Amino acid sequence: MTKIVGTLGPKSRSVEIISSCLQAGMSVARFDFSWGDMEFHQETLENLKMAIRSTKKLCAVMLDTVGPELQVVNKTEHPISLEAETLVILTPDQEKEATSNLLPINFSGLSEAVKTGDTIFIGQYLFTGSETTSVWLEVNEVKGDDVVCLIKNSATLSGSLFTLHVSQIRIELPTLTDKDKEVISTWGVRNKIDFLSLSYTRHAEDIRHARDYLSKSGNLSQTQIFAKIENFEGLTHFDEILQEADGIILSRGNLGIDLPPEKVFLFQKAAVYKCNMAGKPAVITRVVDSMTDNLRPTRAEATDVANAVLDGSDAIILGAETLRGLYPVDTISIVGKICAESEKVFNQDLYFKTTVKYVGEPMSHLESIASSAVRAAIKVKASVIICFTSSGRTARLIAKYRPTMPVIAVVIPRLKTNQLRWTFTGAFEARQTLIVRGLFPILADPRHPAESTGATNESILNISLDHGKAIGLIKSHDRVVICQKVGDDSVVKIIELQE
Repeated sequence: MTKIVGTLGPKSRSVEIISSCLQAGMSVARFDFSWGDMEFHQETLENLKMAIRSTKKLCAVMLDTVGPELQVVNKTEHPISLEAETLVILTPDQEKEATSNLLPINFSGLSEAVKTGDTIFIGQYLFTGSETTSVWLEVNEVKGDDVVCLIKNSATLSGSLFTLHVSQIRIELPTLTDKDKEVISTWGVRNKIDFLSLSYTRHAEDIRHARDYLSKSGNLSQTQIFAKIENFEGLTHFDEILQEADGIILSRGNLGIDLPPEKVFLFQKAAVYKCNMAGKPAVITRVVDSMTDNLRPTRAEATDVANAVLDGSDAIILGAETLRGLYPVDTISIVGKICAESEKVFNQDLYFKTTVKYVGEPMSHLESIASSAVRAAIKVKASVIICFTSSGRTARLIAKYRPTMPVIAVVIPRLKTNQLRWTFTGAFEARQTLIVRGLFPILADPRHPAESTGATNESILNISLDHGKAIGLIKSHDRVVICQKVGDDSVVKIIELQE
């Protein structure tokens, strides 16, 4: 029921590997533009489309922006050795060559942002923490545009991309950079992306600005925006960001640098709870870092995945583990198994009562129907809930109450026009349920109108039941709860299947 987002990269971009990832349980493919150019990602996406056709497994596409990411510029890509207790200068002069005592960076305002005693972290992109390639620096002094730092631990920077993170300091760069806008307006528009992961979201205004840009960029007004919370500023404005965003990604790698280690779990639990109560997907990153190089996760990592599920997370993002990891398919498979075991012991009864109490009375019409459908399904021990939806909103509301059984979201296309041509909606809405815990979409036949006669609904229902039987969710004599609209009325009904 918990979804898995896989980051596709050098080790996971062939049709064969992507097909295996889909079979293992990946339902969203993440394209990270901190790594690789548009041609590289387009090739990967074409391979994904072939894999979807061959496996008949639906998969959504997430574009991850670079944002105001600070990077070390090492043009020669030679390894750089840094010795503890020696000094290194960070300079905005990108023409200079990176050496053991001089590191060029891609930002000219660092000297104005930091002060003596501040902590700076430099690590391989998507660092796992187990490499000897991560280094902690302490700001010693600021000299003009340069920042002189004391190296706290010996390390060798080897590899092409190193990111730099300054603890609890605001970086005066736009959240949606010019490079991001170029990628969205070309690659994003061409491929009709389902999700935009907005890196380094710091204010609700960042989301509004990104949404405004998406609506002006081709036909991306339906693209959902997930706020990526990565630093102290994002934490401070979390509540207002949650109101504006369609979902939240907790980027625990960078958060682990901005927050003291003992505080990370507390924020994670509080943030996931707030997302759950708002009915918006909560996505956790950095769960099985050690699987980048190993076939099995550590005991602590396995427990971490389970706790993320028990806390109420909708999805898990795999970054380095699938992007450059040696075992992308095994990682997805093992994370999926841990999630499945955790779901068996999820305290749905307590969760349901907490959510109903939080929502309060009077409930909205839709919320009342959704919670009633879940309660009915649990009372009659239904094997699935089938929800008819056009926008996906009803299905997401049902998922908000975390039913113990899968929800088949039957997305009924709507006909719309821009006065030049007619098009059907539905594909976006169906794919966007793929990041919500417990939702499994089917796109209905567009010849069936959304609010139709009883006969049409029955025919769509039969197709949905047949689909449920084919994938092994429904058996003879099972009970099924149906949530649908008939005319202006919302109806929850229970049916028992015959032979």
